[in-house]
Amino acid sequence: MKVTDLRAAADAAVAPRAGKPATTIVADSADARIVLFRIDPGQEVTPHTNASTVLMTVIDGSGIVSGPSGGHDVRAGDFIAYEPNELHGMRASGERLVILATIAPRPGSR
Repeated sequence: MKVTDLRAAADAAVAPRAGKPATTIVADSADARIVLFRIDPGQEVTPHTNASTVLMTVIDGSGIVSGPSGGHDVRAGDFIAYEPNELHGMRASGERLVILATIAPRPGSR
């Protein structure tokens, strides 16, 4: 068993480049990958598709998630589900947005 403090993990997450959202892999198995995103105000994960199902839980803050029907305001406690190959993205607006994304099956396993 592994227990993770998601808020501490979000604080420790590293951005690949300055001005980009920070990420950290919380868990990775043959069945699923769990990724934590820390998106600061003005940052975004640009809309993209994934061959897997993507399930997201807003852990902290608020922002906007996007899909084929446009953008939707989300806040801590909200859950978002995307079907395989469904366009999805996320961005922080006035405050930091922390999202836990479950990608299943794990990318590259299909």
